[in-house]
Amino acid sequence: MTDHYAQVSVKLGQVKSFGNDAEKEGVHPGEQVPASPVSPDPPGVATAGSDATDISTHPRTTRPRQETDERDPCGNLERSFHGSEDSDHLTKNFSNLTGGVKIQKGTTETNGNFVQPPANLQEAHGEDAMRPAKKRRPVTVDSAKAKTSLEALKLSIKQLKWREVPLGRRAACDIYWHGVSFHDNDHIVSGQVNKFPAWSRLLRKVNTSRAVRTMQELFPEEYDFYPRSWILPEEYQLFCAQIRVAKEKDPTLSPTFIVKPDGGSQGDGIYLIRDPSELKATAGPQARQGVVQEYVHKPLLIDKLKFDIRLYVLMKSLEPLEIYIAKEGLTRFCTEPYQEPSQKNLSHVFMHLTNYSLNVHSGNFVHSESQSTGSKRSLSSVLYRLAAKGVDVRKVWSDIIALVIKTLIAVVPELKVHYHAEIPPGKPGPSCFQILGFDILLMKNLKPVLLEVNSNPSMRIEHEQEVAPGVFKYVPSPVDKEVKVGVIRDTLRLVDPGHKKASMLRPGGPEHSEEIPTESETQEGGADEGALPSLCLKQVYPKYAKQFSHLRLVERVAGLFIRFLGVKGNMRLGPTAFRTFIRSCKLSNSSFTMAAADILYIDITRRWCGADAREAGMGLQAFVEAFFFLAARRFKSLAPRAQAAALLELCEAQLEAQAGSEDRR
Repeated sequence: MTDHYAQVSVKLGQVKSFGNDAEKEGVHPGEQVPASPVSPDPPGVATAGSDATDISTHPRTTRPRQETDERDPCGNLERSFHGSEDSDHLTKNFSNLTGGVKIQKGTTETNGNFVQPPANLQEAHGEDAMRPAKKRRPVTVDSAKAKTSLEALKLSIKQLKWREVPLGRRAACDIYWHGVSFHDNDHIVSGQVNKFPAWSRLLRKVNTSRAVRTMQELFPEEYDFYPRSWILPEEYQLFCAQIRVAKEKDPTLSPTFIVKPDGGSQGDGIYLIRDPSELKATAGPQARQGVVQEYVHKPLLIDKLKFDIRLYVLMKSLEPLEIYIAKEGLTRFCTEPYQEPSQKNLSHVFMHLTNYSLNVHSGNFVHSESQSTGSKRSLSSVLYRLAAKGVDVRKVWSDIIALVIKTLIAVVPELKVHYHAEIPPGKPGPSCFQILGFDILLMKNLKPVLLEVNSNPSMRIEHEQEVAPGVFKYVPSPVDKEVKVGVIRDTLRLVDPGHKKASMLRPGGPEHSEEIPTESETQEGGADEGALPSLCLKQVYPKYAKQFSHLRLVERVAGLFIRFLGVKGNMRLGPTAFRTFIRSCKLSNSSFTMAAADILYIDITRRWCGADAREAGMGLQAFVEAFFFLAARRFKSLAPRAQAAALLELCEAQLEAQAGSEDRR
């Protein structure tokens, strides 16, 4: 870091982790994402300003002041003061305020009489009150299927002093850590699994693009953080036609597009084009499903290099929706100075693609020896540099929080359908949570853009390094270890089954589940929470639900869809079930008969089954299209968002009235 950045002064009281401001001010669920300047501090970033000054005017004796600076595993600076003169001064002032009267501990009855507490607890509660809290068995974590996240998981379990089950066992474990998918182990009937059913498929690029596009139709101003996309090969002709029309209107237009295969990862198969004719294999048996997107050609640069952000997000619960964001993340840098795309440099992957797995093979790649240098750095170090240049990083962080919440609201409806099919209500099965990797690009104007969501982000804490010509081995990566171990460890702390049971017994019940159990509530052999750093993960939903709840329209449509699926485990509506939906919600009339409903079902299902012919029937996305068609037909004078909301209210009211009449019978 240059001398310019080293000269940035930091207020001692302002070095806070993300979310601390909100917690101290008593932020409750339903509050809005704070906007600058009152938004929570982003990871490890302090606001520049003058040194802290002593505002007290009372004379006092000066004592030596001891300071200790240390960083927790999330990369946040923690500063503690010992022997502070402030505490002595406050104690003296408090004594003056009370007039030197000794403060007695006890209670006052309604008649004003003071009641002294018993000399010891045995007098009040008997011998049972003096017995130590009963210790529970240690939390068990099955790591047999952990794969590449194994080393970070082992370190996390060791820090928590829990018990690892590395080879699996017949007896049930509390937590199962899978490396790939929910179905890594199909014999789990209890406990918790770190994967949701079908997440790996639902978060592929095609499904993500479809889900976000649906939300863009309803809330265009809210979902402008995702580049314009076309799905291949089915929308190839549409893509060609729209680009041709755009160029006819403006002959100087020369856009760039990025092509991404649907199931690709680590940069595999990604390339840039400037004309639809440059697309590879758009038809025939060789055609690969994927997306083509508008390329963001004006990214924010640091050291003349393009970079992106890998942000770790924990989806702790689906019902109710509960989302946490890691206070610390990674930034991955390109290894060739950036230039705007041209026909000459389209193939320069080290200039345009930020994927670590690609750039690590560049001769310019620098393995990070610290969090603020090299080709992979901590997010907090980058935000610190931006803050030093006068960037409002709180506003940037607030925009990133909104992007994460909106994206998950878009993709959750489809997940609910799969979740109900895999683990129907009332059927024995595990509960689920999952760590996701959000890849985000900052534009030159500091607006965050979503690149993709990874269902299986790499949690490897070592990197491959060439130790001799042609000889590679894995060596520890300090920045990866610092970030990823904290994310896994604190995910385990949040899903601790003993903590969950204890929270149900507290006043307020499960709403207090974000709290970490006290020492008496920890498992036998478990780590003392006081010895662990503060949580790296901060809740953003339902904490900020009030600002985003209006976006959950499609999720309510999914609720209707699930209601009429009928057979447990089914994920598609048959023609009879669709007719039942029309009849139950009283959507048929003289202008839209049941015969017209049958035709609508056939037309939409046939079109969607062409894209996914594995099963017959109407899937959720096809049902959403049919629902929007019915809403537009019934409420023609309203905007699309209002049409969908009006039809939802109508359907929900009809079903509620129907359920009420059945109860009266």
